[in-house]
Amino acid sequence: MKPQHIFLVGPMGAGKTTIGKHLAILLGLSFIDVDSEIEARAGADIQWIFDMEGEAGFRERESKMLIDLVADKEPKVIATGGGIVLSGDNRAILQTSGLVVYLSATFEQLVERTKRDKARPLLQVDDREGVIKQLIETRSPLYNQVADLVFPSGSTQPLKLAKKLAEAVSALC
Repeated sequence: MKPQHIFLVGPMGAGKTTIGKHLAILLGLSFIDVDSEIEARAGADIQWIFDMEGEAGFRERESKMLIDLVADKEPKVIATGGGIVLSGDNRAILQTSGLVVYLSATFEQLVERTKRDKARPLLQVDDREGVIKQLIETRSPLYNQVADLVFPSGSTQPLKLAKKLAEAVSALC
């Protein structure tokens, strides 16, 4: 496999972090979660950043984090935030800095996986399903635009999915 970053993009609840951790181990790479790195550097959680700086402030931090991560040429598996594709600059970085995997999931899967989640600022509303539907409609074309591989995250166990994904990624590299 040609060493390069592997970016996991997709909606919240698609399994980017869970599958990404397994994938990194299987491929012998480091794993980085963009949201966790932002929290570590800010010394605050994503909800606090959204509350204090708004979504625009968070997106600025997210873009800077992406730039910092790709500057390190050591290949790694990078789980991005669901909204990273909203920026044209971020999409260009993703497409030119490694292999981009769109982890897709159905509307029903996303609703089920996020129904108890209290950590996602965009879902702290009464109409969670409406928000998820709108996010899918807005972002799915952007995920498809940047993806080298579209991979359904399905309902299989994360490790099994990661093994299948590792095979697919290896075939592309």
